[in-house]
Amino acid sequence: MRRLRIGVIDLVTKGPTRALYARVMNPNLASIMPQAVAVWCEAEGHEVTLVCYTGFENLVAELPDPVDLVFIGAFTEAALLGYAISNLFRSRKAVTALGGPHARCYPEDARQYFDYVVGFTDQVVIREVLRDCSPHRPIGLHLAAPRQPAHLPGVRERWKFIEPTLRKAPLIKIVPMLGSLGCPYTCSFCIDSVVPYQPLDFGVLKDDLRFLVRTVPRPRVAWHDPNFGVRFDDYLDAIEEAVPPNGIDFIAESSLSLLSEPHLKRLQRNGFKALLPGVESWYDLGNKSKTGQLKGMDKVRQVSDHVNMILRHIPYVQTNFVLGLDTDAGQEPFELTKRFVDLTPGAFPGYSLLSAFGRAAPLNLQYQRADRVLPFPFHFLDNNHAMNIKPKNYAWRDFYDHLIGLTRYTFSWRAIVNRFKGTRTVIPRWMNVVRAVSSEGFGRLKYYTELRRRLDADVQLRRYFEQETSELPAFYLDRVRDDLGPLWSWLPAGAVYHDPHAYLKSEPARPLTPVGGVAATGAPHQVATALAQLTPAPATRSGPPQE
Repeated sequence: MRRLRIGVIDLVTKGPTRALYARVMNPNLASIMPQAVAVWCEAEGHEVTLVCYTGFENLVAELPDPVDLVFIGAFTEAALLGYAISNLFRSRKAVTALGGPHARCYPEDARQYFDYVVGFTDQVVIREVLRDCSPHRPIGLHLAAPRQPAHLPGVRERWKFIEPTLRKAPLIKIVPMLGSLGCPYTCSFCIDSVVPYQPLDFGVLKDDLRFLVRTVPRPRVAWHDPNFGVRFDDYLDAIEEAVPPNGIDFIAESSLSLLSEPHLKRLQRNGFKALLPGVESWYDLGNKSKTGQLKGMDKVRQVSDHVNMILRHIPYVQTNFVLGLDTDAGQEPFELTKRFVDLTPGAFPGYSLLSAFGRAAPLNLQYQRADRVLPFPFHFLDNNHAMNIKPKNYAWRDFYDHLIGLTRYTFSWRAIVNRFKGTRTVIPRWMNVVRAVSSEGFGRLKYYTELRRRLDADVQLRRYFEQETSELPAFYLDRVRDDLGPLWSWLPAGAVYHDPHAYLKSEPARPLTPVGGVAATGAPHQVATALAQLTPAPATRSGPPQE
């Protein structure tokens, strides 16, 4: 096998930017799998350059010239950027491959723009791509391992790719770590609901923690586990064995069912500075929130008491909610959330709009059969800028009226002051203020208000929402063009459109050519963002429910 010049691109944003906040925080959104792919490619004897694309880099200048193979890792919101980059490098005779959540969720669409689209990815899958490394056009080859990898390169192995990304972060520097894959809970909208839970090697974990303590002054670690602490004692034992008391600042996404007071006291002793528990719904998922059969206001009171108890031990808490679930109807779900905001002033509420990300969850087949999935461009599928499932119990205008009311209430000056007073330490206090007055709070309120106005005034947009036309409204097309900037010219024709029923139309994946344990199929995870946003001086984008 010839020695290849390989570029690995980790897309942590969906277009070029010059925003100060992006310069400070985007390097902290780096994903783990692109770094693992880079390690595996080097292990096969190839020359590898990894670029964490934060919106400031010139990719053509940073990657080798010529480059033989370009791997791109992307969430769905960055898919159009990925398609444009692939087109650019294909024009320069490179072979391109896509991995990450978008490749898992939308392989039928992605195969039009890449030579390889990889689902579950392990070292065997990467080896097969490297051995073939040839163009597959017009439809790329879809490869997938039968399950998530049993082992991943740890921080020490990935350090040569982690460290250059950390240098891009001028103030806060966060190291991504992973202790487990999959999740024991079965939230119907979540990409991890059908992935069996598996812990990763505790020996590697302890070695990585010791390495960080020796290498980085006062390290900050974001756990990328879908649900940290499922094997609580095992993980805390490992941390306590490897790290001096309170020697690393940790951030993690977990569930309320795991966050008992004894567990919280132990987390506090071991340097956990921010937690992101999922509440999701006031009517469902009681096992995850440790509320059993409680619903409505009874669940609000119990969850509020629990979160207030967490805040006595952990400086920063973001509570995650999914709005627009089929169990929601009328004004009550939004009013209950307002009551939670009042009763739990120290917590920062993270709201996600219910979204269906292609193949991410079996529930999406039901939405597609019911013709409830709208073809919003991938660019807007970040759980906030578009809700691509038509609500079961709301007209669109009513839903946005309720959403605007909740957003305005949550980020009113009264709520901001109460949140400031309800937070014990200085930096988390000001982090809450900054998030509220930035694009996450005031910015979303402005966006939702403009969208609601257009539902009245913009006939084209209203017909699109009501599924009377599939022609993309200028409101969305102009935003894609503006966000991609100079890369807009490289976006392939038709890429802003996709078939929202592709999952339903495709036949079940069938093995075509078994390759070293890899199935090549013919079928045509915020936390990281939230981890970065939540970093106090020590939270996936609030983690997309499906990605």
